[in-house]
Amino acid sequence: MNKRNYFGTDGIRGRVGEMPMTPEFALKLGHAVGRVLAQQSTHHAGVLIGKDTRLSGYLIEAALEAGLSSAGVDVYLTGPLPTPGIAYLTRALRRSAGIVISASHNPFFDNGIKFFSESGTKLPDHVETQIEEALNAPLSCVAPDALGKAWRVDDAPGRYIEFCKSAFPNDLDLKGYRILVDCAHGAAYHTAPPVFHELGAQVTPLAAEPNGTNINEGVGAVHPEYLADQMRVLSADWGVALDGDGDRLIMADSAGRLYHGDALLYILARDMADRGLFKAGEGVVGTQMSNIGLEIALKKLGIPLIRAKVGDRYVTEQLLQHQWRVGGENSGHLLHLDHHTTGDAIIAALLVMRALVANRRDLSEATKDCYLYPQHLINLQLPSNAWRYRANPEESPIVAEALSDLKASPGFGRTLLRASGTEPVLRVMAEAETEAVAQRHAQQLADAVTRAMQQES
Repeated sequence: MNKRNYFGTDGIRGRVGEMPMTPEFALKLGHAVGRVLAQQSTHHAGVLIGKDTRLSGYLIEAALEAGLSSAGVDVYLTGPLPTPGIAYLTRALRRSAGIVISASHNPFFDNGIKFFSESGTKLPDHVETQIEEALNAPLSCVAPDALGKAWRVDDAPGRYIEFCKSAFPNDLDLKGYRILVDCAHGAAYHTAPPVFHELGAQVTPLAAEPNGTNINEGVGAVHPEYLADQMRVLSADWGVALDGDGDRLIMADSAGRLYHGDALLYILARDMADRGLFKAGEGVVGTQMSNIGLEIALKKLGIPLIRAKVGDRYVTEQLLQHQWRVGGENSGHLLHLDHHTTGDAIIAALLVMRALVANRRDLSEATKDCYLYPQHLINLQLPSNAWRYRANPEESPIVAEALSDLKASPGFGRTLLRASGTEPVLRVMAEAETEAVAQRHAQQLADAVTRAMQQES
């Protein structure tokens, strides 16, 4: 087996009942993880397992538990809990690793398995590689007296709620504010509303009745238009939309206007700058998809922006490498390493609210100096032999000429050619001062790629 056949940028994911989301694979994966941890641990290894609200979580949880136990590793079960909650408790409880059973923003029929290290960060690539190598070994079992045990962590939600609240300063509260919290029928359904309520807000939970199959269904950060509609109907001050595993955030104001990751990241960065919290030379980490408008707005504040590969783990890597603290993705994964080791939607919302409350601003006013350019994306299907366009499409003279022409066009902002990691698709993106120009530039670039492929076929 080649290395990393199963692990993607955020663990292992797929449709339940099909490889690798089968009970047989989960059992073997649990055993492989247990073998690797047992070899690396100087003490008896223990793993924390949490999940979102998908029906298939029960099946995968049981299989992982059996596999880990067969390798002599203890298991601690939290039940439904947001992904960042597992990251926190893995570190707080001094466990050897944390496992989250979730497919995040995907439909209920998908599921996934992702891992955290003992420090609460995503598992390093080399450990994931060791786990894949261990999958080659036959399934075995330690001696009966060495089998792992299993415990239920009954106070997991309460501990996570208190951890989230600690991100909000003691001298401020949310009294007088009405907040809608769209939980996406996901893992945060019983933790997110209490956090805001216990800080003084009047909270109306939305999509907080999971039934195993309704996660992300027409609600949450995947479908923020639901929150926008509810804001206009229920007349709240702020709206918070989470995804199924509670690590992605979109907010709404009282008029139902939506604020995605780039706008929220700007609020966090501006607040830090206003309070003089940035160290000399410190900046913000975005991704290849971060809007050029964010980059321009940060530059006016004297804050540099660097771009990581798409994926919150790569944002974290860049933050750690540069010893910076704040970063995120336009999708709503926001990180502030002063408060957590991974992206946490509840904490991110609290940090945004802290900036708004302290400065008596609403979302619209807080983002008025950050004009986000209209963005247009085209997914261009690639034939299997189009190798150049999976790696370096700019090497084509036709594509290079088109890019040069676009950069000289009025209203140009930015373009991006990025091959999908999961399907034979080239993502052609253009940002410009107006929607019409963005659409035209994206289409011109997609047409150039198509002509180049036809010429070389």
